[in-house]
Parts: sequence; C-alpha cells; structure tokens
Amino acid sequence: MNAPRKFTDLLLYASIALLLFGSGYKVAEWKITKNAITPASFTVFNATGDGLPDEKGENIDFKLFWDTWQKVEEKYVDKEKIDTQTMYYGAIKGLVAAVGDPYTFFLTPEENQQSKDDLGGKFEGIGAQLGLKDNAIIVIAPLKESPAEKAGLKSGDYVTKVDGESTKGWTLVQAVSKIRGAKDTVVTLTVFRTDKELDIPIKRGQIKVPSVELSSETQNGRSVAVITLSQFGETTNTEWDQATQEIATKWKNEEIAGLVIDLRGNPGGYLESAVHIASEFLEKGSTVLTQETTDEWDRVYTVRRAGELLDIPLSVIINEGSASASEILAGALRDHKRATVVGQKSFGKGSVQEALDLSGNAGLHITIAKWILPEGEWINGVGITPDIVVENVPEEGNTITNETDEQLKQAIGAVLK
Repeated sequence: MNAPRKFTDLLLYASIALLLFGSGYKVAEWKITKNAITPASFTVFNATGDGLPDEKGENIDFKLFWDTWQKVEEKYVDKEKIDTQTMYYGAIKGLVAAVGDPYTFFLTPEENQQSKDDLGGKFEGIGAQLGLKDNAIIVIAPLKESPAEKAGLKSGDYVTKVDGESTKGWTLVQAVSKIRGAKDTVVTLTVFRTDKELDIPIKRGQIKVPSVELSSETQNGRSVAVITLSQFGETTNTEWDQATQEIATKWKNEEIAGLVIDLRGNPGGYLESAVHIASEFLEKGSTVLTQETTDEWDRVYTVRRAGELLDIPLSVIINEGSASASEILAGALRDHKRATVVGQKSFGKGSVQEALDLSGNAGLHITIAKWILPEGEWINGVGITPDIVVENVPEEGNTITNETDEQLKQAIGAVLK
C-alpha cells in the first residue's frame, strides 16, 4: 500500500529560488551517449484524470533540443565544465520552470533531500543563535546539546574572528554563512569574553532545531505564555501538543493570563499542521480554510478535534516573512475573531503545493490548488493586514531583543487588556 501523500503549502527559502533557473526543454524519454545523439520527433499526450493518456496528442519535434545539446558539447570552450548529468537536470528544471509558477519546481536528489531536512528541522553547523550588538557579532545562546555548547561557547561571547578572519563590519548573514558548514568539519571561533580572547575549535554536526519553542513574558506583573513557531514541519504537531499540555495546565491553575503565538519569519510548511494548530482554539466544525482546485469539487478543512485552549486570551504576531501555513493559521483565527493579529502585513501566498518523489530520489513541488480563508478571502499577493500594525525598528548595529521588541509588547498588551 502506498504511503499517504503529504501536501505542502510552503514559502520557499531564498536558496530555493535558485532552483527555478535552468535551461532546455524535455517531455519524453531519451538517452544520452557522449559522442552520438539521435534526433527524434515524439507525440506527447496529456494524462487524463484516470492516469491514461487523452486521445488528442501534440507533435513535438525535438530536433532543436538535440541540436543545441550537441553544439554545446562540441563547441563550448571549457570541456571540463560540461557535465551531462547536470545538463540533464537543467533541462528538466527548464521544463518545469516554463509553466511560470515560482512555487512549481524540480529538485535534484541532493536538493530534494535538503528540502526534506529543512522541513524536518535539520541542518549542519555548530548550533548557536547569533545576533548583533554594537555592530559586533554576539552569541545569543548555544542550542542545548549542540556542538557549540559542548565546545564551550557561551551566551554573551563576542565573535571577533572565524578561522582567523576578522568579523569586523560583517552582517549577521555573512557570519552565519561563514560559521555554518558540513558535518564533521571544524571551524575555529575567536571570541572575546570578559577581558580576554579565546580560540574555540568546534566540530560541526547535524543540528535538530525544534519548530516549537515555549517561553513566558511578564508585563505589569502578569505572566503570558509565548509560543514561537519557526515552521510547520515534520515534528511540529508533536512538539505543539507537548507545549500546549503545559500551557493548558498553567491556564487552568491561573499561572498565566494568556498566550502569544509568534509567527514572524515562519515561511510555512505542511497545510495539515496549520489546521491542527488552529483546531486548538476553534470549536469543532469551524472552517479553517477551503482548498479550491480545477476539479469540480473543493475541499473544506474543518476542526475535527476538541482543542485544549478554546477560551485562553490569544494574540498572533506576523510580519512580511510570515507566509502560507502561517497565514492560514493567523487568518483563520482572525476570521473567527479568536485572536488579535499584531505586527506587519504578511507575505501573501495563497497556493498549495504537493511534494512528489520522482525516480532516482529527485523531487517535484507542484502547485495543485489555492486556499481561501473562512471569510472567503484569497490573500495571494496581498497578505494579511494585522489588527494592530506595529513595526520593529532596531537601533543601528543591534538586533531586536525582548526588551526592545515592540511587536511582542503590543501582542502581550492585546492579551492582557
């Protein structure tokens, strides 16, 4: 029996955008030999709903494709850069990109695995959260049980060098790109701690980052729980259920006055996970979203379980990096008047992708539908405007902290009012 297919609704990370560029066009099986190519003409049939070809075919002459391929192999000056496997994948990428949808794209086996690792919350590096303070790279916190923590990196360490290269003038993105690297490789950080510099060699490893983080904040003497959702991935539902059990207990015992869900920078993930989390706060039978396709039927996602937090005061923080599944959650809670939405307008992605595994471990993400919020709004290209619009403006050379986070303060205030 085939495993159930998973539908994804995800905003692709900046690196994924690179996958959209390719060249060539290919729609039929073909073989490649190094020195001989046989031009061919094919009749291409579109598949019908039952998987069988329709009766009307379209004649495609592949002579131009093969001529181009052959000329590249014959004429290109740097023969060492001609790799037939890379050209083959490039041709398929060009085919898929030709539909003109930025969320429909082909992935090589390596890219497909990376995509799965991303949704699983995995990456390779040292496992430390970095920030900027006074224009200098600072360690906010090493992750628990991470290579960084085991090597002795501490919160508050200023990173002055990476492998001997000064970090003066670096942006946060530059620092992360230099420090992150393949598992089992070593990076040496020079840090300034108290009144001396230390060289700390760190062996990189595979880092598992939780998608759900639970903390608390106090305002005017009252405590509010804060859940930060970084994505809707493979383990999000399990992590969410564990966190909400703790929140439900504290709410019942009157230890907290409400809850803030932080969706800032959350690019999305599995649609079903957004429905699962929305169901924590909405009554059974409530509509979370409607999925519209080109078929004659639409699928309505409704609440099918009893939530643990149906009456807790709630606010949600979004920004321009909150997309797809994040917008489903924020929009559903807004439309049902269950939460106050705070922050900046969200990204605006209203389509659903299916992630398919192809032969040779390659992959295909393909747009299959668009989703509509409970009140009938399609936010694609528009985004969600918060009930309370507030922008964080960091001081020059510093990153936002909880003390300077105006969006968080406003979200907590909305819960406590």
